[in-house]
Amino acid sequence: MSKLFTRRRSMIALAGCLGVASAWPNEVSQAEATEARTVVEAQLAAFAANDSRRAFMLGTDALRKRFGSPDRFMAMVRRGYPVVYRPASVTFLKPQRDGSDLIQPVHLTDAQGAGWLATFRLEQDKGGWLIASCDVEPDEGSFT
Repeated sequence: MSKLFTRRRSMIALAGCLGVASAWPNEVSQAEATEARTVVEAQLAAFAANDSRRAFMLGTDALRKRFGSPDRFMAMVRRGYPVVYRPASVTFLKPQRDGSDLIQPVHLTDAQGAGWLATFRLEQDKGGWLIASCDVEPDEGSFT
């Protein structure tokens, strides 16, 4: 094999590896994963304690503006997200990055034993991570 052919093959292999590496999402550091979990746990604890102010303050400015008051926020969660308001069990899954946001999936079980996947989106604020949204859907039985 010629040196030129070997060099080209090596450069193509290297370019392929670099392309794959740059396509991988940025990993969530252990510190960020811990912070995300702590914020979500704090909000779930606030719901359990009926502490609407604490639950509300763990949301982003945009979320707080949308609901206007802790009581309106708590009423929405109680009515629209009963499994988040009162989960029977909680299992944190591996967080992921979506641009500058963190996505913290959480498997929840309701009082009837049904499984749900709650996906919390967290945004970084000058004071730390805050919850921007939470989507809940029935768990189809596969979570990792």
